[in-house]
Amino acid sequence: MLEPFKPPPSKRSRKERNRGKLPGSTPASEVMEQEIWKEFPEDLFEAVIARLPIATFFRFRSVCRKWNSLLESQSFSHHCAEIPQANPWFYTITHENMNVGAMYDPSTKKWHHPTISFLPAKMIALPVASVGGLVCFLDIGHRNFYVCNPLTQSFKELPARSVKVWSRVAVGMTLNGNSTNEGYKILWVGCDGEYEVYDSVKNSWSRPGSMPSNIKLPLSLNFRSQAISIDSTLYFMQSDPEGIVSYNMVSGVWKQFIIPAPIHLSDHTLAECEGRIMLVGLLTKNAATCVCIWELQKMTLLWKEVDRMPNIWCLEFYGKHVRMSCLGNKGLFMLSLRSRQMNRLVTYNVMSREWMKVPGCVLPRGRKRQWIACGTAFHPCLTAAA
Repeated sequence: MLEPFKPPPSKRSRKERNRGKLPGSTPASEVMEQEIWKEFPEDLFEAVIARLPIATFFRFRSVCRKWNSLLESQSFSHHCAEIPQANPWFYTITHENMNVGAMYDPSTKKWHHPTISFLPAKMIALPVASVGGLVCFLDIGHRNFYVCNPLTQSFKELPARSVKVWSRVAVGMTLNGNSTNEGYKILWVGCDGEYEVYDSVKNSWSRPGSMPSNIKLPLSLNFRSQAISIDSTLYFMQSDPEGIVSYNMVSGVWKQFIIPAPIHLSDHTLAECEGRIMLVGLLTKNAATCVCIWELQKMTLLWKEVDRMPNIWCLEFYGKHVRMSCLGNKGLFMLSLRSRQMNRLVTYNVMSREWMKVPGCVLPRGRKRQWIACGTAFHPCLTAAA
């Protein structure tokens, strides 16, 4: 027999659907049963936490002591090591707040403002190098070095150097292995050829040797250009003669490469991407200025232009005296472009060849946009210990 006809159910309004529900209540099916979730496997729990976005770390660390203690767990460290490195973050210092760091996360396009509580009071320390999630700071008087994980505030003041050089020095960092668990090394080198290496395993500075005689002294180092590291080798830019000086942290061998710079170039900085040596700089001719990217050709040891900023962006620079700083040099570059009438932050992704404008850096409860003084790129790592 045919069933009597039933009209289709009428669509209820949201007000009717929510009638009788308490504010904030959830269906019974969404309630997490404690008897079930308390048996959640510990190793799986750590694997899930390790894959959360880095920015969530600032929230989950304060949930409970157990979650906070994950940072000291060896198994959690192994889970973090299995995850491919994401885009680097940028640790910067602003002009008006030298003891307040500003970290930029390019994945969320947000600024974070950690306090540098580990530094001595009234000490101005500048980020000069990074590796494995750690950032190396040098005080403005060039006397003391500090190493810190900006995410966890893991901190160490390095012992005093045996060579008393207080003039400007170039600094680079490398890992002994695949992570900071195996230790790291820091190299500083001065214009007169003096240099020393710090080994975190020995917690001491040493001078492995002297600068070879075939390298012209004094070194005309470009202090605006941070050193780049590829495997165990550090590369520093020099201007007279134009080129690059390198130092292998394992073999202790210095090399010098004479490489003429592109013409009309200024404010240039070394960078790297997946083992390739790059150059970022301003090309200025007449009243026109443009940001250009070059790659070093291994066979010819010449710079080849591979990209430049879109012309419509460069029109903003026309007729202005523009200065540029490269705050990050690890595959994703952050460029600070400024003049009397302009203050711009831009990122450039080498692999995707994508230019992106960075939102202004404004301190919490502040309104004024900050001028970035200096900075460095670092790969965020929750388990890197100084």
